[in-house]
Amino acid sequence: MSAGHTAVTITPGVDHSADLVISCETPQDECGVRDVLDRLGDKWSVYVMVELTGGVRRFKELQRLIPGDISQRMLTLTVRRLERDGLVKRTVYPTIPPQVEYELTDMGRNLSHLIKAIADWSIGHRAPIAEARAAFDARLEAQ
Repeated sequence: MSAGHTAVTITPGVDHSADLVISCETPQDECGVRDVLDRLGDKWSVYVMVELTGGVRRFKELQRLIPGDISQRMLTLTVRRLERDGLVKRTVYPTIPPQVEYELTDMGRNLSHLIKAIADWSIGHRAPIAEARAAFDARLEAQ
């Protein structure tokens, strides 16, 4: 599957309209999926969004809560990207030093439900995935 391919392969002559997951007008039309996957596919965005589901967070608090030792620069880039996409709202208070808070927008909260669904699916399928990987690895070793 190419990076730009988002269409679902179907059998000619069979009505698959109820089975379609993604339907784009043309192969070049990515239906916005690529933008969302680029954002959620990076290393830190999902972690930031998960932590922001707990409510408003200050920068350092957010940095402490994210597992994996995110640098200040990477957190800054990540929240800026999420803000640019309309998923995070940044509020700066005119204090010395400036106080900055981050929170999910309505659109970000809406997306967080989908992230939770993916996380739940992942947890529920952890054992079968591990079994499939072990079976695959065993087949490779046997060759």
